[in-house]
Amino acid sequence: MKKILVVVDMQKDFVDGALGSNEAVAIVPAVVKKIKGFEGDIFVTLDTHYENYMETAEGKKLPVPHCIKGTNGWKLNADVEKVLADKKFTPVEKVTFGSVDLPGLIKDAVGDEEFEVELIGLCTDICVVSNALLIKANFPEINVTVDAACCAGVTPDKHKAALETMRSCQIKVVNYE
Repeated sequence: MKKILVVVDMQKDFVDGALGSNEAVAIVPAVVKKIKGFEGDIFVTLDTHYENYMETAEGKKLPVPHCIKGTNGWKLNADVEKVLADKKFTPVEKVTFGSVDLPGLIKDAVGDEEFEVELIGLCTDICVVSNALLIKANFPEINVTVDAACCAGVTPDKHKAALETMRSCQIKVVNYE
């Protein structure tokens, strides 16, 4: 069985930058350990905005410029980037919460093989849940797992709510009480 790991938005702006949090910083060692020990195909999503961010629908609702392509905040967290340097991975730029391209890229990678997908990253209640639901919708018969210890939400309560939502949608949540 082919294994896929999706590392969601482990970018500087979400870890310790414009939208960072103590919870996001705290998961970095677990994320690094997960990536280091993973054997399979890795996809890394990158929240990607441009100089016109404040004019976009998202920018009007969340008026905090972040992950502007080419800036330091758009780059991966240094520890995550370092561990990925030893791995083959596919970067996936996305302009919104969930990548509509990701399911097709996964399908291309697995071909006709049986596979399962695990997701880790930020933020549980926005981009992790969006990508997990897109993957589950595109591949309803596969096992989709989210490692709660390798995710952080905007707040601890929103993190927990997103994990419960994913459980309700038949996504397996591990390392969560």
